[in-house]
Amino acid sequence: MFSSFGLRTILKSSVGVLCESSALFPTVSVRPWSCCASALLSGPEVSKGVFAVPPPVRHYARVAKRKTTGPESQLSDLAPTMLKMEYAPVPLAQTTDDLVKRLLSLELASHKEKLQLKKEQLIAKVQRDENDRNSVEVQVAVLTARIRNYQEHLQKHHKDKANKRRMLMAIDRRKKLLKNLRLVRFDTFERVCEQLGIVYTFPPEYYRRATRRWLAKKEFCIKVFKAVQKQKAEQKMKQQISTTETKEAKAPEAQT
Repeated sequence: MFSSFGLRTILKSSVGVLCESSALFPTVSVRPWSCCASALLSGPEVSKGVFAVPPPVRHYARVAKRKTTGPESQLSDLAPTMLKMEYAPVPLAQTTDDLVKRLLSLELASHKEKLQLKKEQLIAKVQRDENDRNSVEVQVAVLTARIRNYQEHLQKHHKDKANKRRMLMAIDRRKKLLKNLRLVRFDTFERVCEQLGIVYTFPPEYYRRATRRWLAKKEFCIKVFKAVQKQKAEQKMKQQISTTETKEAKAPEAQT
C-alpha cells in the first residue's frame, strides 16, 4: 500500500514515461480514472495496455434552488401585441408593417409604460365621464394600481423598507377615500369596489397599541374596581342588616 505522496509521485512519473513512449508503444492508451476504493488503495493499474489516470479536480453536484412562484401579476392580462398608450389612438400605427408594430407594442415596452396602461384601464372602469381625471373614483383606481405594483415588488424584494412605507401610505390614503365615499354615495362605493376587486373591511372602533405600561395600568385599574365593588357590597349588606334590626326593634313597640 502506497502513501498519498508516493502515489502521486509514481502517477506523475508514469504519465511522463507513457507520453514519451507513445511513439514506441502505440498500443498503450490512457483512460480516465475510475473512482473506487480498490483503485485508490492499490495504486495505478496497467492492464492490456490501458493505464488509469486520476482526474485533476473532483466536481461535486450542487443542490438546485427551488423557484418560488408568487401571486399572478396585474400586468399579465395585457397582451404583448397591444400598442403602447401614446400610439394606440394613431391610425397610422394600425396599418404599418409588423416590424414597426412590434417596436410600438407592449412586447418591447418598459414596466413603467405597462403600468401606465394598466392605470388607464382601471380608470376607464370607474370614471364618471371621458374627461373625469380627478374624482374620488379615479383616485381610488390610481392608488389601487400603485398598491398592487408595490405588493408584487415586495414579494421579490421583501427587505425594501422604503417602498413598503410608500405602500402603507397609499393604503391609508385609499382607505380614507373609500370611507368618505361610503358615507356620501354608497351606490358608487359598491360599484367601485366591485369593478376594482377591492374587499372593504371596516376599521376597529377603538384601537390602541398594547404596551407593557398600559397593560399594567389596566390590570391595576381592574383590581381597584373589584376592590371598590367588594367594599360597596359589604356596606350595602351592613345597611340591610341594620335596617332589618331597626324594623324588628320597632315591631314590638308598635304592638304595645
